[in-house]
Amino acid sequence: MKRRFRLRRQSDFQAVIGGKRVYTGRALVAFAVPREAAESRVGVTVSRNVKGSVDRNRARRRLREVARDRLLGPDSPLHGLGIRYDVVLIARLAALSAPFADLEAETEEAALRLSRLKP
Repeated sequence: MKRRFRLRRQSDFQAVIGGKRVYTGRALVAFAVPREAAESRVGVTVSRNVKGSVDRNRARRRLREVARDRLLGPDSPLHGLGIRYDVVLIARLAALSAPFADLEAETEEAALRLSRLKP
């Protein structure tokens, strides 16, 4: 994922997590806040319930790839609204064992639910 599409600072993460838009799923938790800039940004983090750095990094890589395709792509539900969002995805333990297609479907559903909420 390109640098301009990523959340990098802790203050950005905290601002998004403090927002009111939340989606909770089996493999991930998603938070979003609208923003005024030209494009959406995504931040990925992993719960400490995922033990071991190797597993946390694998979960992070999987979520980054899904976010690049499903949240930042041109066919994303968030892209078609005209409103840009900062999104934080938090991986749960199930993100390691879930098939990649299920992870994509859950991320797509999170984007749909987050985009339907009124600003």
